[in-house]
Amino acid sequence: MDLCGCLGGDKDIQVHICLLDNTEMVLTRERDGIKKSSKGQVLLDLVFKKLHLLEKDFFGLRFLDSQGQTHWLEPTKPFVPQLETDPPYRLYFGVKFYAEDPCRLHQEITRYQFFLQVKQDILQGRLPCQASEAAQLAAYAVQSELGDFDPRKHTGNYVSEFRFIPNQTEEMEKLIANNHRDLVGQVPSEAELNFLSLGRVLEMYGVDLHQVMGDDHVQYYLGLMPRGVVVYKNKTKVGMYFWPRITKILFKERQFFLRVRTKDVSETHYSLKI
Repeated sequence: MDLCGCLGGDKDIQVHICLLDNTEMVLTRERDGIKKSSKGQVLLDLVFKKLHLLEKDFFGLRFLDSQGQTHWLEPTKPFVPQLETDPPYRLYFGVKFYAEDPCRLHQEITRYQFFLQVKQDILQGRLPCQASEAAQLAAYAVQSELGDFDPRKHTGNYVSEFRFIPNQTEEMEKLIANNHRDLVGQVPSEAELNFLSLGRVLEMYGVDLHQVMGDDHVQYYLGLMPRGVVVYKNKTKVGMYFWPRITKILFKERQFFLRVRTKDVSETHYSLKI
């Protein structure tokens, strides 16, 4: 496909959307009716239609700015001015809001998208886990992909065909293969459900970290997660505020304000500079 034509007007516009299964969806004016004035929601709806997704509120489209920083596309605004890059336009579909328990999502396709997202989070180092946890999670992923272990087909270091964790070693691959042998009988959807059941209890599941500066002029990392707001200092968790105790949360001019009700019913205020 000739990408040079993307430099023209609406007639030649192309949007490349990378899906969580690493396939690419290409949107055009001619086939999909998109224009440079189209809002982000138009693109999202086309992805939802392709994937047959009904539980839509969890997902979004990300893009990289000219500095390589990741941003979420605002669905209510025209998408082209947000991107600040030249065509062809490239976006990434993914989970924006993590369900506290993805196993309870209604659609199998929704659970599958969460499975793919969490798998990606582990591989890219955003969701760290212990070696034993990584080996079990990877075994569920292998079971989903290959089915039951078969000594006639799964010979040698067959697990090495897949990447599950950063700096994956041969020793880890042997652990994964051993665990895979124990999963005989699990169909793909069952293996993916077991994967999510284990993945959701990892400490950093669904945490989106942002570097902030506290009132004490110390650098922290602020994370929004399914259960609440978490604060880290030097990779150590120093604060965890559950949503039921948070009475006010506000972003204003690069300031993050948080008001939390304590156990004695008093309120504590926090201010962080983003």
